[in-house]
Amino acid sequence: IGNNVLIAPNVQLYTATHPINANERFVNDWDEDRGIYFQDKSPPITIEDNVWIGGGTIVLPGITIGRNSVIGAGSVVTKSIPTYSVAVGNPCRVIRELPKEDL
Repeated sequence: IGNNVLIAPNVQLYTATHPINANERFVNDWDEDRGIYFQDKSPPITIEDNVWIGGGTIVLPGITIGRNSVIGAGSVVTKSIPTYSVAVGNPCRVIRELPKEDL
């Protein structure tokens, strides 16, 4: 999470993900002593400087939200958002570009 980032209430940042195919999801020949019985990954979420994320937004694994962008409340961010963008919705999509000004 970069500098000057605003994250409103109830924003959810999910980094855990699992294979969709059940044969890939579970460990073969699992035994209780080994502990791990499913495969997962945790691709990082990157939130660059000066981003504002509206309340109730969900950000999925592996997403980057570019510098100086705004994510509308209640959005579900399924793909990375470019810098200087306003993005909203489910799935979240860019609706306009912002002027290229920095703080």
